[in-house]
Parts: sequence; structure tokens; C-alpha cells
Amino acid sequence: MSTSNYITQNKDRFIQELFDLLRLPSISADKAYMKDVLKTADLVAEFLRKAGADKVEICSTPGLPIVYGEKLIDPNLPTVLVYGHYDVQPPDPIDLWTTPPFEPEIRTTAIHPEGAIFARGACDDKGQFFMHLKAFETMMNTNTLPCNVKFMIEGEEEVGSVNLDQFLKDNKEKLAADVVLVSDTGIINNETPSITVGLRGLSYCEVEVVGPNRDLHSGLYGGGVPNPINILCEMIASLKDEDQHITVKGFYDKVVELSKEERTGMAEAPFNQEEFKKSIDISGVEGETGYNVPERMSIRPTLDVNGIWGGYTGEGAKTVIPSVANAKISMRLVPDQSPEEITKLFQEHFESIAPKSVKVKVRALHGGQPAVTPIKHPAYQAASAAMEETFGKKPVPFRGGGSIPIVASFEQILGLKTVLMGFGLDSDAIHSPNEHYGIFNYMKGIETIPLFYKHYTELMSK
Repeated sequence: MSTSNYITQNKDRFIQELFDLLRLPSISADKAYMKDVLKTADLVAEFLRKAGADKVEICSTPGLPIVYGEKLIDPNLPTVLVYGHYDVQPPDPIDLWTTPPFEPEIRTTAIHPEGAIFARGACDDKGQFFMHLKAFETMMNTNTLPCNVKFMIEGEEEVGSVNLDQFLKDNKEKLAADVVLVSDTGIINNETPSITVGLRGLSYCEVEVVGPNRDLHSGLYGGGVPNPINILCEMIASLKDEDQHITVKGFYDKVVELSKEERTGMAEAPFNQEEFKKSIDISGVEGETGYNVPERMSIRPTLDVNGIWGGYTGEGAKTVIPSVANAKISMRLVPDQSPEEITKLFQEHFESIAPKSVKVKVRALHGGQPAVTPIKHPAYQAASAAMEETFGKKPVPFRGGGSIPIVASFEQILGLKTVLMGFGLDSDAIHSPNEHYGIFNYMKGIETIPLFYKHYTELMSK
């Protein structure tokens, strides 16, 4: 039986089995769901065994377990290491979901006329890593697996993959491969396939501004004492100039500027600014002068406030000058910015601009390195050939704006490049209420992945 016939005959089962996975609330950020997270790891291991993997094991870590499996058919053939994560974001706010987040349902949309699966984790990343298990099952049952494959599916990606680096260091031999294959990204749209060749890094900090030793009556003290919220807002406002250029000293010193040719190549990706604004209901765009919107969201570093709080925020009025104000600030980084160096520069800068009337603390929360996979890499070429075969159109190389810190870890610890061959869409509402994943995209991934193995094995044998 051909792979296409096997996929067609088992389509309904592939969807129902994904539903089984989506029903488990594997929320890694909330300890109340620990049992469900562990059940999910067990189910992933069961699916791997049924698909035909050998040496399937649930590997313990100081945190949540990693599911590992392999199929080694010939030591002389290349080995692909598949990475994914079975944990999901919290579904809050629940009241904004049309249907319960852990009761998957298929509904049609304008973008997904064939239907989309609505559930937390549908796209990020259960639906996407499960494509690999079903593609592997397909190859095993049609005797078409052309090379070795290893699977590493973790349970802590949504909380920073805090134990993954050590797992990589402790298991270098077990995880030895030629390339890493990941589907935790997307394509431009269902008519325009793309492959993510770059990801931004991350420096994430929490800042605290402390004024008086307690909240004060704003009538008795207002005008004569420092207000930490006012001061924090003024400090944050000064972090960018009128051209939206980040004012932290040394911030841009190591930024790699893309060539005119590279920027021209990026511009081949379709982008309609009016449709973009309409899709998120804004009347205008903002960003660094000298760069268009796609460039600002991919090849340029950023600084954004992710949360800010202090004082009284309850119902009604309470006239206080707060003692403390806080904010969470993230900086997306590009090659060759180091998260450690940028965090240090930010801390020094933020402390230096604070008035003497307040005390300031900067705490680093987490970070990640930027990563790039050259389009001349054989794994990229294999992914490109596979997608061109199934989509009927050559995919566009695309720089992603997000961060997947483990991609840099794979390169630094295992010495492996990563191919980011995802099938999601920006409109799939990952991390938001009503997350969904198109049936077209799910099945297209299962169809495309075996072709990646085929082309990669052929390229590596030349």
C-alpha cells in the first residue's frame, strides 16, 4: 500500500487519536494538573509503541518527564531527531472559549473551510508533534522508512524547558543524530508554504521600583513624595526614542544586519498591511524606523512591556501613592545578540536611569539564544523539496519572530542544526482562547513528513 492510500484510509482514526491527546489538560505551569501531564506522557509513549518505535521510555527529569523512542534500521543511514512538546498553555480566560478548551471539536471557518480542530494544544504543539507520530506509523506500515529516527517529546516547553539542557548533556549518545526536525512553527498561509529558517532569542526580566515604605494617602502626601508607578512609566517610556529605537547602551552593538539581497528575498513573502491591521483590529502599525512590518517582527530586536502593576486595582476608588510598582519586560534578540549580555546591559541601563528617590531591582527570568538554519543545509533542501511536492509550490524561507530556545541548545549541546517545518497558521490563536488547527494542515503535515525523510536520505547519500 502506498503512503498516500494509508493516510487516506486512516484519516478519521488519526483525527480521533489526536482528540484523545487533546482531552488531557497537560498544563505544565499549574501543579494542580500534574496527574494529567503524566497521563499525557504515558499516552504519547503508548502511541509511539503502537506506531512501531523501539526502546520507548519515559525519562524522568527534576521536573516533568521526557518521552523517548527510536527506530534504528541501519547505522550507515542518517538519523533524524524529532522534537516536540506535549504540555500546553493554561486555557484562561475560560469564558472566552466558544467550546470547552479540553473538549475538542471540529468547526469550519473562513480560513479553514475543511474544518479546524478547536482545543487547547491543537496547534501548539500536540497537533503538530502528533503529525510526526502518524507519519512515522505510515512509513512503518508501508515499509517506506528510509532512515533512522529518534523521538524526544518533552513536557516543559511552555514553562521554559528548564530541564531540557541537562537532559541533552546527560544523553548525548542516546540523542546522537544528523539533524533535528521540529514542527512548532507555521506557514504563511495554506496557499503559500514556508519554512522557518531563523528564530529570535529572548531576554525576559522583571523590574521593581520601590518608593516609600508603605502605601500613602495621595491627598496627604501627593506632590511631595516619589510615586513608583509614575516613575516606572517614565523609565519605561525612555527605553525607546522617537524612531522606536531602543536606548539601552550597547543594545545594537552585535546585531547582524541582513544584506540587501537577503531583505529582498524576504520581501517575496506575501504581506498585505491593510489585511494585517484588520486581522488584529488596529488602525496603524508601529515600529523601528527604516524597516517594514515583517522585518520589524523577524530580523530586528525588540523591547516590550508584557505586564505592569502596582497600587490599587480593585473596584471603585482608593486614593493611594503605592509603595511598589512592577513590570515584566521582554526583549526579542537577533543574531549575534547574547541573552546574558543583553540582560546585563538592560539591568545596568535601567538602574542608571532611576532617580535617587526610589530603589530599583531587575531580576532575570529566562532567556534564549537566536538561531538560524542556512537554506543550503541539506535538511532545509529536503524540507523544501517535500513541501514543494505536497503543496505544488516551492516554500518561502521565512525568519520567525518568536523564540524556541531549545533550537540553540540543540546546536550548542548536540552540535545539530534544526529544521523548523511547521504547518500552523498565525490565525490559529495559539496561547489564546479558541486555539485551533486546520484539518488541512494536520493531514498535509502527515503527508509531507515522509517525503522529508525520503529527500533527506537521498541528499545525505550523495
